[in-house]
Amino acid sequence: MQQLLSSSSSSSNPNFTLFSTSPNPNHLSKFTFKIPNLPLHSPPRCSSSTQLLDHDSSNAAVSDDRSRPNASVPETKRALVVRRPAMELPSDGESDDESASPIDVGLAKFAKKIAIFEPQDGAAGLDPKEKPLKVNLDLALYRAKILTRNYRYAEAQQILEKCIYYWPEDGRAYVALGKALSKQSKTAEARAVYEKGCQATQGENPYIWQCWAVLEDKMGNTRRARELFDAATVADKKHIAAWHGWGVLELKQGNISKARHLLAKGLKFCGGNEYIYQTLARLEAKASRYEQARYLFRQATKCNPKSCASWLAWAQMEMQQENNRAARQLFERSIQASPKNRFAWHVWGLFEAKMGNVEKGRKLLKIGHALNPRDPVLLQSLALLEYEYSTANLARQLFRRASELDPRHQPVWTAWGWMEWKEGNIATARKLYQKALSINSTSETAARCLQAWGVLEQRIGNLSAARRLFRSSLNINSQSYVTWMTWASLEENQGNSVRAEEIRDLYFQQRTEVVDDASWVMGLLDIIDPALDRIRSVLNLDPASQQSRLDSLRTILEGENGNNIDEESDSNDMESESGFDVDAFCIERLSLDPSKLQVQMEFSPPSPVKRSREKVL
Repeated sequence: MQQLLSSSSSSSNPNFTLFSTSPNPNHLSKFTFKIPNLPLHSPPRCSSSTQLLDHDSSNAAVSDDRSRPNASVPETKRALVVRRPAMELPSDGESDDESASPIDVGLAKFAKKIAIFEPQDGAAGLDPKEKPLKVNLDLALYRAKILTRNYRYAEAQQILEKCIYYWPEDGRAYVALGKALSKQSKTAEARAVYEKGCQATQGENPYIWQCWAVLEDKMGNTRRARELFDAATVADKKHIAAWHGWGVLELKQGNISKARHLLAKGLKFCGGNEYIYQTLARLEAKASRYEQARYLFRQATKCNPKSCASWLAWAQMEMQQENNRAARQLFERSIQASPKNRFAWHVWGLFEAKMGNVEKGRKLLKIGHALNPRDPVLLQSLALLEYEYSTANLARQLFRRASELDPRHQPVWTAWGWMEWKEGNIATARKLYQKALSINSTSETAARCLQAWGVLEQRIGNLSAARRLFRSSLNINSQSYVTWMTWASLEENQGNSVRAEEIRDLYFQQRTEVVDDASWVMGLLDIIDPALDRIRSVLNLDPASQQSRLDSLRTILEGENGNNIDEESDSNDMESESGFDVDAFCIERLSLDPSKLQVQMEFSPPSPVKRSREKVL
């Protein structure tokens, strides 16, 4: 036994002290180990003698214990048995380098060069007692949401950065911070936040990918946005926002078939969804397939009866088809679904003004402004309404107030410049157009502003400046029919009929014509509803008579409570037959008296810079 131990100890690794002699010959031998500190990429090594010693020593100790029945060993003095994983060891006289294959050696060198990703957990080194509880994350996110809603971005950013520091693995803080930075036009910082969030969550959070894709789409990076939407769907194929956002992106690019394919995938993986149904319905309405559009709108409102966007889009389609009474009732339903929605009050007010109900349209716009005092679009439309039916001075005050609410809202400056041009203030109109272009010179609004400015220069005789402005507008949006025809009209008025015809030919040559096919509809119906017989009877693809279309409209628009929406147009009715009273609704649901809106408009501050600090739970 002694010879075995001595020979084993001499052949063992010097880093291990495997045996120590005890002065008591009757006492069991104890083993003490010194575990070496190995580098990160080097595997643990075991020698054959060490493995043999462990096996023989344990056997010797057991046999010696059995041969001495009178020997009593305390429990605290028993040796610990350490198990090491069995490894293939090189044969005697063969080194590790010789036993390893060239592939293993190459992989080991390659692994040393790869950086292992580890998210920076700022709270990892803190005492568990010092790290906040998880419930504080929800409270902090809610408080940041309230601060962002009140345009207090600096305070919200500080809170969200602390959330990322303490909980780097949670994706909600990255999404909230990225959106807050995007609202401030800090796109580079928002992109960095999203990238950091994807790394911290190891690419498994689809919400961060989807928000990042939306940001890249807004910046015009279409290819990058597609890649990010694809990554979001890979992270979670049931993430409906990624499928819908990707489909909308393809619609903007004119890829109708691909957009339909993506939206159908969203329905397949995620089930019925109001946003996908609504987008598909708008596609059908654009293709003049109104029966299919009505069916899809009905499906959207069934998925979520409180979806104001679905009711509003449906109302706009009926308004275009001159089903004014049906449109008015759908507007009412949109308001009932979301009483404070600024888009609903805005579109409904414009609809009533267009139908000749100027007072009702003005009242609806004022109600929307009272509910959304920070929205400049409502004031812009109200200013144009007052300019047409009231005085230019009142419209000018409303434009000024809207520009103070949001100085970076381009349509306000463009509409204000148009009004000043109509009033004969050419210099003021030019300054306002320049202000609009200084905000963003590559947007769709900038293209419309350049076209309006070109018309101004054309009317006062600056033809060369008008041509340059028209050309600049078309460089931004080459699909604008109005800009092409306005330029052609300018050349024709100057006697350049050949040049005018060339401009018209250029428009038709470069125009992107989207051909939409109706054959996809029956394939989509297999996904959204298996009852094909009933759907085919409703969505009759053959040309039908006017009476059959009205009957199908009445069937589709029938509500849960049995009330039908009347599709006959009647623009003379100030109030709908459904009995909906706007004044009573505002007093009961919104605690707002419409008779005092004029007073509230006069005394509302033009630019609320400071706000009292809200108490947020």
